Amino acid sequence: MFKTVTHNAVRRQRQLGIVLCLMLCAWVVQAAESYPTRTIRMIVAYPPGGGTDQVGRVMAEQLTQQFGHSVMVDNRGGATGNIGTELAARAPADGYTLLMGNVAPNAVNVSLFRKLGFDPVADFAPISLVAVTPNILVVHPSLPIKTTKDLVTLAKLRPGALNFPSAGVGSSSHLAGEMLKSMATVNMVHVPYKGGGPSLVALISGEMQIMFATLPAAMPHVKSNKLRAVAVTTAKRSLTMPELPTIAEGGVAGYEAATWYGLLAPARTARPIVDRLHSEVVKVLAGPTRQKLEVQGFEPDGGTPAVFAAYIKSEITKWARVIKDAGIPAE
Repeated sequence: MFKTVTHNAVRRQRQLGIVLCLMLCAWVVQAAESYPTRTIRMIVAYPPGGGTDQVGRVMAEQLTQQFGHSVMVDNRGGATGNIGTELAARAPADGYTLLMGNVAPNAVNVSLFRKLGFDPVADFAPISLVAVTPNILVVHPSLPIKTTKDLVTLAKLRPGALNFPSAGVGSSSHLAGEMLKSMATVNMVHVPYKGGGPSLVALISGEMQIMFATLPAAMPHVKSNKLRAVAVTTAKRSLTMPELPTIAEGGVAGYEAATWYGLLAPARTARPIVDRLHSEVVKVLAGPTRQKLEVQGFEPDGGTPAVFAAYIKSEITKWARVIKDAGIPAE
């Protein structure tokens, strides 16, 4: 009799658990269907004006129109994106705080900093890769470099003679150069500056010789013939400058470096809300916003949460290897 009562009690507990689970699932689905009901905050972990801010504001404007509720950009710059990214990671997982992520805090910084206040994988629910922009290999016009092969040949003939500036240690302009050094086995000297602007000025003046600049920043100087464009760093040619070959096409097989921007939510955000957000991002990128981003040098994506999650992990692995090979010390 005792065993029978115990078995019945266990069965009732299981049934109750199933009922509660179904009720919770129904509540989550209902909440997602009515989401959002108030203002959404989109954290941008950089000051206004940069690439992450540009993409974030374009998406916030369009999502506001689609949701009928404001999506407000909240710029929280500092510490190479770490401050704003940690703030997003610690926010309630209710869909009302989002992060316009960037390759640096969401894939690179875990290998550059001894201590981060967030885990780029465990603390976030990826929604979608929104856009990618290539860096562009540019050189001072006085150099006899017109192709990637020319650059590699010159760097091998004159080890340590070519200097490349960057926006700072660990920036995309720095790591793109370190990747080329490693993959092409050449010796070039990295010179960090305090931002992309000063580093471009140094290149234009002839103080530096080559640079892996962001495409939107470099384009005006290429058009005015102050710099010569050689190649793009992405695996595919740029939609903005399709005439430029990739570095991989130039002889460095497998080379790929890109600056990317993606929408994320705090971990444990309900899956129906993540799916709803992804659906809205896809709608935005299928409309006029696509051309608006492309004109600015960004290449829209809109991939699924699962694909974006896998991409982040692959980027973490890739840049960890580059940083280790380059001997860049963690701060």
